[in-house]
Amino acid sequence: MLREQLYKSVQAQEEWLAGSEEGIQREILNEIQLENPYINVISGIRRSGKSTLLHQLMKHYKNPVYFNFEDHRVYDFEINDFEKLDQILAEKNPDAWFFDEMQNVKGWERYVRSAHDQGRKIFITGSNASLLSRELGTKLTGRYLQYLLYPFSYQEFLSFKDLTPGSGSLKQYMSIGGFPEYIKMRDTGILQQLFEDIIMRDVVVRYEIRREETLKSLALFLISNTGKEFSYNKLSKRFQLGSANTIINYVHYLSNSYLLSPLSLYTYSLKKRAVNPKKIYAIDTGLIDANTLSFNEDVGRILENVVYIELRRRYKEIYYHRNDQECDFVVRKENGLWSAIQVSYQLDSDNLNREMNGIKETKGSQVDEKLIITFDQEDSLGDIHVIPAWKWLSGIKKSG
Repeated sequence: MLREQLYKSVQAQEEWLAGSEEGIQREILNEIQLENPYINVISGIRRSGKSTLLHQLMKHYKNPVYFNFEDHRVYDFEINDFEKLDQILAEKNPDAWFFDEMQNVKGWERYVRSAHDQGRKIFITGSNASLLSRELGTKLTGRYLQYLLYPFSYQEFLSFKDLTPGSGSLKQYMSIGGFPEYIKMRDTGILQQLFEDIIMRDVVVRYEIRREETLKSLALFLISNTGKEFSYNKLSKRFQLGSANTIINYVHYLSNSYLLSPLSLYTYSLKKRAVNPKKIYAIDTGLIDANTLSFNEDVGRILENVVYIELRRRYKEIYYHRNDQECDFVVRKENGLWSAIQVSYQLDSDNLNREMNGIKETKGSQVDEKLIITFDQEDSLGDIHVIPAWKWLSGIKKSG
């Protein structure tokens, strides 16, 4: 690329950044240690607010510089262009360097490693887990810290909308989801275009997929069946792909784009964990609602998906459990103890014993927390605590 071309792009991006809204403070800001000596990597699904988060982080530095590789003016950017970009940005005497969607440039990790070796403070974002992790794991081992940014949590949603915790705001959150732009504009076309961008740009183009329509149909089928079990063999037959390996790859690619998240059965055996059916969840309930026809009718599965994504924010190790009965989630906490969690939109005489038995089958001294999360019911059933989802999502553990 021509230096003049790059310079104009830098100037235009600076003007955009200066005029953009800073937004509400994201919860993840409390996790990022600004004084650490590492490269800070922020990954997450498109439109979740990564650029806004960088904007918020930039406020902590006197003279930061920023460059976004998603800019259509720099689609031809190649590894050799980093020298010119480096010269342009260095003229501003920066104390921190911020790069958006850096995985778009093949070989980006070589530049980042060199810049880090020179003592620069670097923040980068990316929308594809495998491309980032592959490069980070091979070229930047021991040099980076990685953070995952999700769409708005329930608490961030409340802050953005200036609402209070309760069943009314929870109902809104379940329907709208947490993508900032959609919450603001309420145009379903935003989430429909986001789905298309994820399929095409983060999966089809990156992995050179030939059966685009099959991939899209698979993605729509999975997000329509969030909270349900699936098997690779049955999916391969349903979509006439012949080999289960193709389905395995497709699900893996969709997971790397952060659109979907498979959940494994809890078992000590890694082999059994791999072959047993998995459950599937989507990154956001608003995204599902905007791209499917019938999902919004099943409020139970919507609530379950909301709880699952919040668990992903809080914990690293999550499974579902099943013997005779199923427990929706078992979670290993930082202290080594476990939580057993059921999600039931409304408890009644028809489902009470099933929900309780699913938790009881996870018995063991290491299970120190037993919860049934409902839409708006609260109760105590022996050592099982029934809590409204809006309280649990807000971090409120007890009445009052």
